[in-house]
Amino acid sequence: MPKMKSHSGARKTFSTTGSGKIKRRKMNRSHILTSKSTKRKRRLRKPGLVSKADEKKIKMLLL
Repeated sequence: MPKMKSHSGARKTFSTTGSGKIKRRKMNRSHILTSKSTKRKRRLRKPGLVSKADEKKIKMLLL
């Protein structure tokens, strides 16, 4: 049986931490930034973690 390939889109979007959690980028940070407050944009800079419910699905894509 051939090797399973990881999903190329998911590989570029998500990364794994040392403890096995999955990091993601927060939404609403790509354009129309003038209408968003500085505080909101600063909070969006930091990476978020994938929820426990979706973690299993994304790990399957990254295998």
